[in-house]
Amino acid sequence: MKVLVTGATGYLGRHIVRVLAAAGHHVVGVSRSGSPVEHAAEMVTGDVTDPASFQGALEDADWLVHGAGLVSHDVEDARKLYQLHVLGTERTLEAARAAGVKKVVYLSTSGTVCVTDKSETRDETGGTPIEVIQKWPYYRSKLFAEEVALKLSSDEMPIVSLNPSLLLGPGDITGESTKSVRLFLEDKIPMSPPGGLSFVDVRDAAAVVPTAFEKGRGGERYLLGGGNMTFQVFYNRLAQILDKPAPNFTAPRILTRRLFESVPRLGRDGLGFGFSVDRVGLLQASHFWYVDDSKARRELDFVTRDPNVCLRDTCADLLWEGGSRFAPPERTGLPS
Repeated sequence: MKVLVTGATGYLGRHIVRVLAAAGHHVVGVSRSGSPVEHAAEMVTGDVTDPASFQGALEDADWLVHGAGLVSHDVEDARKLYQLHVLGTERTLEAARAAGVKKVVYLSTSGTVCVTDKSETRDETGGTPIEVIQKWPYYRSKLFAEEVALKLSSDEMPIVSLNPSLLLGPGDITGESTKSVRLFLEDKIPMSPPGGLSFVDVRDAAAVVPTAFEKGRGGERYLLGGGNMTFQVFYNRLAQILDKPAPNFTAPRILTRRLFESVPRLGRDGLGFGFSVDRVGLLQASHFWYVDDSKARRELDFVTRDPNVCLRDTCADLLWEGGSRFAPPERTGLPS
């Protein structure tokens, strides 16, 4: 198949290009820069808010992976996030349908489903947590974009939504997804947030894409997780891998919710006292993001590696000084 991948230069996008190419597909990447991506047969410069910019590449594509996006939790980026995620998704998918694309995999996030105030594991049947995510422009725009994508699914062009949790593993060039690990490496997490997270190895999330094209049901979302745990357990595991102390104190919820919500500018550049998590990040980390990925495992043969392997490889990649974001663990000086 000829597969068009928007967002091909992104963290997950580059892994998806590699997986599709290894499966024998002809992969064409689309990005604003048009920068080369390893394993892509071609790269096209294009903007998803203006699909005419890559119309030629759409015309003879069999499949489309729509993953173009921006990860930002800054409220000042709300308009940009809406235009890119919602309008960009609508326009790109309409153009794909007009061009005769046979099937689409849309890359969403587990944050459109799995965000709760209490320790609760959610699956695809969970209601939309709009009362929580409406205050976070990134997740709000991803929710609206996902709704657009699933409504456009049809027999002629089925659209499957993949909803990975926090992506970890090698290859995060911008450092945005692996920020929680990087801050721990830099000794900037003196206490654990009071919530819990789910994470999945980026390589495992990418590996399920070919199967999503083959077996995924149009109009359906599939959650992808790899490990659910409190932030205290998360940092304890990192501490064991890195042979360094773990935070021995969990921040009280009243600190992370009421105080920082009542002082909007506090923590824009870190919370002080050695705590460099921004205010919005800490508020998000006071929630629980637990994922039940049984549906993807059952219908898409989704499998994941051991969470500790994912964490070790994330640390190895961040610590390696060689410049490649796919560092072998033996090159990093990690404790054996």
